[in-house]
Amino acid sequence: MILYDSNLKIFSSSLINDKNFFSGFGTRQLGDGKRHVDNIFKFLNDNEISYKKVVIPEQIHSVNIGFFKSKAIDRLEKVDETDGILTNEQGIVLTVVTADCCPIIFVDKDAKLVGISHQGWRGSVKRLVQKMIEKMIDRGAKIESIRVAIGPAIGECCYDVDDDRYFEFKEEFDGYSDKIFHHRKERWHLNLALLNYLLLLEKGLKKDQIDFFPFCTRCDKDRFFSFRRDKDKDLSEMFSFIIKY
Repeated sequence: MILYDSNLKIFSSSLINDKNFFSGFGTRQLGDGKRHVDNIFKFLNDNEISYKKVVIPEQIHSVNIGFFKSKAIDRLEKVDETDGILTNEQGIVLTVVTADCCPIIFVDKDAKLVGISHQGWRGSVKRLVQKMIEKMIDRGAKIESIRVAIGPAIGECCYDVDDDRYFEFKEEFDGYSDKIFHHRKERWHLNLALLNYLLLLEKGLKKDQIDFFPFCTRCDKDRFFSFRRDKDKDLSEMFSFIIKY
């Protein structure tokens, strides 16, 4: 179940969070997490969330996945050219930033492994979410133990794409095209979050292992930044995170 904490101003998944694992999908009330990284530290410090280090990937719309091991004592480490991060270290805050793209949080509590990834259309068409599952299994996770939360992204209602992109997705996901695409007002509309959900099912996860976010970032201007909505005036992005204690 996706829950909202009005004090922390984050959404979180009941599949992920417990006394040993803490995660959240930030809202615009927490400020821009991309250009103003201090907002991430402010959130952690203001809410007395203990941590050793914040990890920020340089998101390039790739399917590059890193396994994080601390290399320095600094409270911040950046990872070059990466859109997915895994770690089994305690106290490490893995983050991504999004403003219409799809943030996804992963955990295998038995393997004590956590991860986070950023899926735009490029990462989705290249099946980044499935590659994250594969990397988790390589690190000792089991498919039946993995839990996943799909965060706030632009909805099908607002995500229209051109014919070239439609045919690129249709070629890769022909069996899903009738589910992830609908045609209205002479444009194809893509359900990005649903595609990633279906890819997780295809990889072997069960429905009860996945939390699915119900809102559209472009529609909900009070709670979310949106590139499609704000691109002419604001390039801010929400931050999402997970930490293992």
